[in-house]
Amino acid sequence: MAAAAATAATKGNGGGGGRAGAGEAGGARKKKGPGPLATAYLVIYNVVMTAGWLVIAVGLVRAYLAKGSYHSLYYSIEKPLKFFQTGALLEILHCAVGIVPSSVVLTSFQVMSRVFLIWAVTHSVKEVQSEDSVLLFVIAWTITEIIRYSFYTFSLLNHLPYLIKWARYTLFIVLYPMGVSGELLTIYAALPFVRQAGLYSISLPNKYNFSFDYYAFLILIMISYIPIFPQLYFHMIHQRRKVLSHTEEHKKFE
Repeated sequence: MAAAAATAATKGNGGGGGRAGAGEAGGARKKKGPGPLATAYLVIYNVVMTAGWLVIAVGLVRAYLAKGSYHSLYYSIEKPLKFFQTGALLEILHCAVGIVPSSVVLTSFQVMSRVFLIWAVTHSVKEVQSEDSVLLFVIAWTITEIIRYSFYTFSLLNHLPYLIKWARYTLFIVLYPMGVSGELLTIYAALPFVRQAGLYSISLPNKYNFSFDYYAFLILIMISYIPIFPQLYFHMIHQRRKVLSHTEEHKKFE
C-alpha cells in the first residue's frame, strides 16, 4: 500500500507516466505514443476516472455538510469508492497490451495494493469502516486521483495546464504521508478483529498440509512500509525537482 500512495508521481496511464513527458528533453528522440484509437480510449478512460473520483469528492462534502461531522463518512461513498478503485485494474491491462509504456509489475503492485486495502481490509473488517483513519486515506486518494487522471487526460490531448502539472508533482508532499498514515492506522485497527475471527486464516491440520495466518500477514505488510515509504518519498522529491526545474527552463526559451 505504501507504493500505491506514490501513484500520483510514478504511475503512467497514457500521459507520460512519471517521466517528464515526451518532447520535454531537448534533442531527445520522441517516443512513439499510442495510436489514434488507443489514445481516444485512454482519453475516455481517464475522463471517466476523473469524473468518478470527483463524484467521491462531492459525496464526501455533501455527507459532511448533511451530518455536520466527519465521522463515518466512508459509508456515504463506499460504493463509488469500491467501483472506481477496482476499475483501476484496467491500468494493468493497459500496460500488458502496450498502450501505456509503464511496467506491468510495478503498476500491478500499485493497483493491487489499493484494491487489497479496500476489499481485504476495509470491506472485510466492518468494524474499521467507522474509523477516522479510513477517511484519512480516502481523502488523500481522492485528491491524488483527481489530479492524476486530469494530468493524463490533458497530456494525451497535448494541452497540459501548468497548474495541474505543479499539483501532481507538489501535493504528494502532504498527500503521500497522509495516505500512508491512514492506511497503516486502518490495518492496525483491523488487527484485533482479524485475530478474533481468524479471518482468511488457514490452520493445521488440513488435507493440503498448509497454514496461513492473515493476522501475521497484515503485520508484515505494515512492517514493509518502513523501507518502502522513505525510498518512494525521496524518489518523488527528486523527480519533482527534475520535472519542475525543467519546465521553468523550458519557459525561459519560449
